[in-house]
This record gives sequence, structure tokens and C-alpha cells, in this order.
Amino acid sequence: MSIGRLDTDVRPVAAAEVERSVDRPLVDIQGLVKVFPIRGGILQRTVAEVRAVDGVDLRIHRGETLGLVGESGCGKTTVGRLLLRLIEPTAGKIVFDGEDVTTLSGPALKPYRRRVQIIFQDPFSSLDPRAPIGESIGDGLRIHGMGTGAERRGRVERMMDLVGLQPYHAKRFPHEFSGGQRQRIGIARALVLEPDLVVCDEPVSALDVSIQAQVLNLLRHLQHELSLTFLFIAHNMGVVEHISDRVAVMYLGRVAEVTSREAIYRDPRHPYTQALMSAIPVPDPDLRRKRIILRGDVPSPVAPPDGCNFHPRCWLRERLGEPSVCAIEDPPLRDIGLMHAVACHFAEQSTERLRDQASTAGAGDLDGPRRPRPGPLGG
Repeated sequence: MSIGRLDTDVRPVAAAEVERSVDRPLVDIQGLVKVFPIRGGILQRTVAEVRAVDGVDLRIHRGETLGLVGESGCGKTTVGRLLLRLIEPTAGKIVFDGEDVTTLSGPALKPYRRRVQIIFQDPFSSLDPRAPIGESIGDGLRIHGMGTGAERRGRVERMMDLVGLQPYHAKRFPHEFSGGQRQRIGIARALVLEPDLVVCDEPVSALDVSIQAQVLNLLRHLQHELSLTFLFIAHNMGVVEHISDRVAVMYLGRVAEVTSREAIYRDPRHPYTQALMSAIPVPDPDLRRKRIILRGDVPSPVAPPDGCNFHPRCWLRERLGEPSVCAIEDPPLRDIGLMHAVACHFAEQSTERLRDQASTAGAGDLDGPRRPRPGPLGG
């Protein structure tokens, strides 16, 4: 299979493809479940189960960045690995470009793997220490039989140039690079196949803050140049704000809230999301924000609570007099506004109750002006 020139302009899209993309999202995750068995005893029988992902519904549209956030252990990385088919789902569907990819196996799965790539959290451990980085970047082209050796080397060189690496770097080994350079290598390896979707699994969390800014700006630039779609997994809300178009918040294996970037920071409706937002420092000496302290620990995914899985720690339920519905009925992820879905029985009351306990020392509280989309970091 020959490969064409890697164009740094936005890819031309056929009219039929444009019409199709308007009708459906690139990714449609429906009722996704992943259960990991816990085995014990001499016979290693299943003695319990961990529900790492518990009925997740998400859509990712072409050309957008969907940020997926939550505490450690909430299942966000597992969702990414399920989407990549690195692990098999227990139940649910992953529809990619109109095709249910959960039914694919063997050779039928190979074209899908070319279209969906990942940028790992730790760039050093994800690279072969015994292979020059030029070989590591070009492995995908070789595995998929794309082009001759000379064509593959040319594609690798052009991709290295796009991510800010020099041609002579191709013969060096991973230990000869800094952390930021290694992540650029990981980005080049993920993008050399020109995928439609890239899963970014906390790609900057292992980097210094100054290097994080460089990598985030690079990702945004490459997304524009190559018409990429990102699932950006992170726990840093500031990072997510700078790169995401929409944000989904996960808690204990489920999606608690999903909406636009502007709405999630300006008007969060799920009490868990509101607690996350209250923990973000405000860079304004005239504005004070009262922190929402969640009592207790995150319940175990081995024995999740009945009803809403957040109800044992929910400050809103406490203020409403602990209504029984929260402990009995699992709230569905329902629409409460334009492109705004929340899994809470009392989402419509959450903002009013939040104002009751928020400080109004400054003018820029929940009713403040809408934030403009941040520009490039570090500039």
C-alpha cells in the first residue's frame, strides 16, 4: 500500500462525508460496561467484581476535543482503553463512524486500529528503549503495510518536523531525550498514521508545568492542521479548560455531567462537578470562593451504593433533607438544557443551593461574565 504526502493543511472532505458527519457523531458510546473479576482461593474462582465502567453513554463529534475528567479510579482511563479495544467490554456498544466496533475481531479490527490511536501518560515507558525513535515512530506504517521503506522514512521525517523534532533525532534512543521531547515522540508516533480519533491519556500529567504548556499548544495546533478528534483524559481541570470543547465528568464508573467547556466552568449542575470546581484556585485577590468539602471516602467499586452512587457524599442531598429517592433510584443522564446532560435527581435546584453557601465577596461569582476561550498557554 502506498502512502501519499502528509499534508499540513486541513484535509479535504468529500461532500458525502460532510453530510454523513452532520447526521452522526464520530464516536457513539452506548451503555458501556467493564467488570473486572476478583479471583481467590485455590481454584481462583471469582469471589467479587469491580465495576470499573458502569453504563457510560458518550458522544464525540468530528473535530472536537472531549475532555474526560474525574478522580483517580473513576474509570476514565478504562473508557479510553475500551474505546481503543485494548480491553474487551463486558456490555454495551462502541459505534465508530456508524459501525459497531465491539463486534470486530482479528483482521477486521486492523483498519479500526489505524484510525484510532493513543498518546500515553508516560512517554518513556511507552517507547522501546532499544529502538531508535525513528523506528518507533514508523512502526505503525510498517505494521499496516503502508508504503515502501523510503516512503515510510519520508513520512516519519515530516511528522517529526511537525512536532518540533530534528531529522538527526531519528537515530537517537529514548533515554537521550527530555520528558517533553519524549512526549513529542509519542505524539508523532500516534499521528503518523493520520488517525481520525486520538485518545490522549493524561499526556501532560508527568511533565513540568512549563513543558505542559508547550505540549498542549502543540496538540491544539496539530488538531487544527490535521483535522483531528481528541478524547482528552485528565484530572487537572485547568488543563482541560484550555484544550476541551466539551467536558464529561465521571464519578465511580459513571458519567455525572457532560456539557460545553463554557457551561461546565460557568454553570455546573451536578453537585460533584460543583465540588470539583470549588477546588480550583481563583487568580483574583478580590474574589473568594468557598470550598465545598465532600465528607467520607469514595465508595468501593466492588460494592457501589444503591441509587445515585454519589449520594453518600452529596452535600446537596444533605441540604435538601436527605430525600430517599437518591438512595433508591439511579438517576439517568438526562438533558436539562442545550447540550447539557446531568445525572442528578435535583440538578435544577443545585445552582440555587450552591449560591447559598458560596461567598459573594467579589462580583465574579457564579453569575459573573462568561469566560473567553483561553489562548495559547505560556504566551
